[in-house]
Amino acid sequence: MLPVQPSKLETPDDLLAQAEHYANYSLRNMGRMPPTLFLVGPDGPLMFMPESLPDDGAKNDFATNARLMCIAHAATSVVMALEAWAKFATPEEKFDETEPPSEALDRREMIVLMGESHSGQKQKFLPIIRSGNGKFFGFGESEAPTMDEMKGRFAQLLPTKAPDTAMRELALTMLKVKGVGRAVPGAAPRLPRSRR
Repeated sequence: MLPVQPSKLETPDDLLAQAEHYANYSLRNMGRMPPTLFLVGPDGPLMFMPESLPDDGAKNDFATNARLMCIAHAATSVVMALEAWAKFATPEEKFDETEPPSEALDRREMIVLMGESHSGQKQKFLPIIRSGNGKFFGFGESEAPTMDEMKGRFAQLLPTKAPDTAMRELALTMLKVKGVGRAVPGAAPRLPRSRR
């Protein structure tokens, strides 16, 4: 898979492709995919990821910080990329909403890409295929249904209207007070030549 160059990140589809590329790169080199926010604003593309997400409080903080990043950098397109467990009901069975996907016997390991722009939402579910030794082999074809609207703590990250300068400065100040590091310019991991 060829990397998407940061200068070419202009549309939500470009950003989704970049997030998928990064997920592939992370799984091949680290065996896991850290939760990552990709955004494009007037200053160009940025990546933002937390140190770790050990509990629900940390996940909520990351979602809040992601929204603040979108405001601070006047994001026009954003993709949240997460590694997750998923479970799906078959047409013959009723979906059990009380069982967490991480505890389901028929769970599936996925990369979930949730993209947003002011023109709408797009999502992509990438089933993770691992070889017998547990190492990442590649992505399978997604059988997950396309949803009209993504919901949850990591959805609806973009502000409803473009933030003005005062709102952007306030969001930046809030991030500094919270001790959140700066987003990294560019959204393309540098790959060794053999991986291109």
